[in-house]
Parts: sequence; C-alpha cells; structure tokens
Amino acid sequence: MQRQQRTPVTKREITHSFRSNAPGVPTQEESLGQVVAEILRAGEAVTRTSICTKLLAKLDQTPGADMEKHYHALIALVLGREER
Repeated sequence: MQRQQRTPVTKREITHSFRSNAPGVPTQEESLGQVVAEILRAGEAVTRTSICTKLLAKLDQTPGADMEKHYHALIALVLGREER
C-alpha cells in the first residue's frame, strides 16, 4: 500500500495567504483593475506610463502607511522591479 504524499501546509501558512493584506487594503489585482478601468473610462491608452501616473496620483493622496506601501509595491510591479 502506498502512502499519499501531501504538501505540508501549516495553519499559519493558510492564515497568512488569506490575510496577506492589511485590513482595508485591497489586493493588487483589485487596485490594478480599478486603475485600468479609470484609464479606459477616460479614453486613454493603457500603458505602463499611464498606469504609473495613476498610481503616483493615488500615492500622493493616500492617508495611511499601509496604502502607501501597497502603492509602492504596485509601482515596483508595473516597472518590473522587485520590492525589497
């Protein structure tokens, strides 16, 4: 009889995957989707420059450190740079 191998996943790892964002901080996909939708509604072309411009505008208006960190990570993602 063969034993089935399973990937060990701890309760902490599962919880972390669901709570990777701080409360009130949207996922990266949600934020990028919103930015792209805003660009399209304005009749503009969706480019790396237009996305970064929108993200920088949102970064300037953000009140909290969590959202600031979120927008910095998105800008790094769009520019193809790893956040350290």
